Amino acid sequence: MKMTWLYFVALTVLCWGAYVPTIHAGQISFGDKSAPLRAFVFVGLAYFLLAAAVLAFLMIAKHEPLEFPLRGVSISTFAGILGAVGALGIVFAIKFGGSPLIVAPVVFAGAPVVNTLVSMMLKKPSSPPSVWFYVGIAMAAGGASMALRFKPK
Repeated sequence: MKMTWLYFVALTVLCWGAYVPTIHAGQISFGDKSAPLRAFVFVGLAYFLLAAAVLAFLMIAKHEPLEFPLRGVSISTFAGILGAVGALGIVFAIKFGGSPLIVAPVVFAGAPVVNTLVSMMLKKPSSPPSVWFYVGIAMAAGGASMALRFKPK
């Protein structure tokens, strides 16, 4: 079985794992109270530049057609808004006293639970999940709770 997708998962884990401490460092580097929003603007700019460059490359290489159906545009834009609001939530969590050491574990423990539930709503599983599925969700919630309870001082 070809498992190429795992390389992309590993890339995402590395990048998103480094995101919260890096955006915090960016916020600090601006040096004043308005810094969090300026850092957020540059995160958005980076998304746009990377997306435009990759899409242009793929279109030139004839790996992507130059077609934009309304349904795809609408749903993808909504997904982008969700991602941007989530990133803004991280920016404000840090601005209002959250530490990257705590914010990231709570976000990255909770997000997979929400992802799983939304995925199951959008595409109902053909069979009910096993009890281990629910054990995994409980463990993720427990992990987030432990990170909050025993955070470093």
